[in-house]
Amino acid sequence: MGILLTADTSATGAAAGGGIIMIVYIVLIFAFIYFFMIRPQKKEQKKMAAMLSALEIGDCVLTNSGFYGIVIDITEDTVIVEFGNNKNCRIPMQKTAIAQVEKADNE
Repeated sequence: MGILLTADTSATGAAAGGGIIMIVYIVLIFAFIYFFMIRPQKKEQKKMAAMLSALEIGDCVLTNSGFYGIVIDITEDTVIVEFGNNKNCRIPMQKTAIAQVEKADNE
């Protein structure tokens, strides 16, 4: 009878130890996902928001579609961009369509 109780106790202890290891693995997986996926994306979003908030009239911009233009007017969520030397080629677009901003030289 004593042998059966000893064997049963060791099986319960092994199961509890395995559960703790599984919890540690799950925590490590979530930490990995946070530090290598979520955190860099949030950092990039903050950088993009700072770039768009510093946007001014006269800045040269590169759009997501690959066109270079100059900002003519800025509203809350849209900008009017002039492309090329043609003064009639002014296109309104969302601020989120801007990929890069080059500040105008004040010389």
